[in-house]
Amino acid sequence: MRLVKGYVLPIIERRLRQFSFYEPPPNWSPIAIRMNSIYIFGFLSAIVVVTELLVRKTALKHLGTAILVILIAAFFANVGLIPTGSTESNPVPAYDLIFSTIAPLAIFWLLLPVNLKDILRAGKVMIFLFLFGSLATAIGVFIAMWVVNGSESIGPQFRALGGMFVGTYTGGSVNFNALGLHYGVMKDGVLYTGAIVVDNIVTTVWMIATLAIPRALAKYWPRKPGAEISDYMGDVSTGEEEDTETLHPIDVGLVLALGFGSVWLSNRLAVVFPDVPATIFLTGIALLLAQVPTLSKLPGLRVLGMFAVYLFLCVIGAYCDIGALGEMGSLGTTLLIFTSITVAVHGLLLYSVAFVFKINPVLASVASQANIGGGTSALALARSLGREDLVLPAILIGSLGYAVGTFLGFWVAESWLPLIG
Repeated sequence: MRLVKGYVLPIIERRLRQFSFYEPPPNWSPIAIRMNSIYIFGFLSAIVVVTELLVRKTALKHLGTAILVILIAAFFANVGLIPTGSTESNPVPAYDLIFSTIAPLAIFWLLLPVNLKDILRAGKVMIFLFLFGSLATAIGVFIAMWVVNGSESIGPQFRALGGMFVGTYTGGSVNFNALGLHYGVMKDGVLYTGAIVVDNIVTTVWMIATLAIPRALAKYWPRKPGAEISDYMGDVSTGEEEDTETLHPIDVGLVLALGFGSVWLSNRLAVVFPDVPATIFLTGIALLLAQVPTLSKLPGLRVLGMFAVYLFLCVIGAYCDIGALGEMGSLGTTLLIFTSITVAVHGLLLYSVAFVFKINPVLASVASQANIGGGTSALALARSLGREDLVLPAILIGSLGYAVGTFLGFWVAESWLPLIG
């Protein structure tokens, strides 16, 4: 391993840099940008292929594609074969495109076949778990900031940082940046960058945890009378049969046209109505079109939807930059401890409530992932756990987080954290 990392990988990386496949030169010529994106999309697609083969052909079947694709992408990012993230100073257009367009496409394609009747059982429980999970996150931030003595170890911006994490672990990056802009945290480049790095690392770890917990504890989880283990989560499957379809170019064209058109329309509506997230409009459009049987049964929706989800999860793994954390020194350690405690308290409280009230642990995992990772991550989790009926609730509660995340973040920053120091 030392020989590979110390000798072989540097040679490969130098070659990639030389031909501008991996990292474009500083002048960012259009050709360099295009070649860099081609390389990244090709590499991520190869990761999906390798992961699917490992899940189908080896004992790694029980880990599932979602976990493996994150871990493999994180490994290749941290050894330097793909970028570890996209920032304003060093943007990665391929990653930005996946977040801005491909992830919404995944949402649309996987929602289009959804039967609204399937979500009635989970609706109220999911909303309760999500809102309780948001409160648990706020409690976690307060405890974690007290443990690390934030006023001393982080500095004057500790209240703002706590509010930002409440916001992002309720809604997402929109809430994180809204609070960061308000408090001027973005002007402190080291603190802001460090927060993003630890957020990505802990989010990746928590995605794996929420996948593993229901599978590990399903046999021991208290169940309501009449409930069976099989009711709690779907069977472990490679997805080979479900994800295999016979497609015609017309089918692909229709699926792509509907997807891109709906994402474009939802973004335009979000400009006209800035208080409503684009995801809300996209969800509404998908549900409206789902009432047309011809459209909801189009071949290709599942195949393209899952491939788009796996690309999104690849980027989630790539953002797990362990090297950057080490370069931040004591601040990086403090931020990692703070974020880990926050998520640990959130998880402990949320799963405890689900345990006491005999609520399906899969529901708790999906609600938790909607908090910590967002709606798209929760969608991927629901599908990976064999619960297609939770796809729509995952997206809806993820969108709810955007609406309440900023408000909850401000409340914690202004009312709770001043009590610490």
